[in-house]
Amino acid sequence: MEEIAIKSSKHFEFIDITREIQNVVRKNRVSEGICHLYVPHTTAAITINENADPAVKNDIISTFAKLIPWNGFYTHLEGNSAAHILSTIVGVSAVIPISRGELTLGRWQGIYFCEFDGPRIRRLIVSIMGE
Repeated sequence: MEEIAIKSSKHFEFIDITREIQNVVRKNRVSEGICHLYVPHTTAAITINENADPAVKNDIISTFAKLIPWNGFYTHLEGNSAAHILSTIVGVSAVIPISRGELTLGRWQGIYFCEFDGPRIRRLIVSIMGE
């Protein structure tokens, strides 16, 4: 198990962490197995989506902002209910197969850390299992 620190610079942002996760896989020298990612935060998440065209992540972010407005009619006193809702919708974990020492992602896929209440320094737990 390894912990990665992720520094967000915006209130709402998708950070491509594909390369960092692949480096963890290589460092652990696992040829066949799985990579489990876990976000131990209630206002952040992890997702896999297209990383070839930055417009896709921008479209996702703008759609989320319309669907779950930051200044909605929420009762949570901290004022960040939208971030909690987004974390729940997107999810705090992902599992990716490892084959031949590489993450088995689709051609256009990348791994994104989703910041919904930044900027902050966040943690991501990476567990590699396999041979």
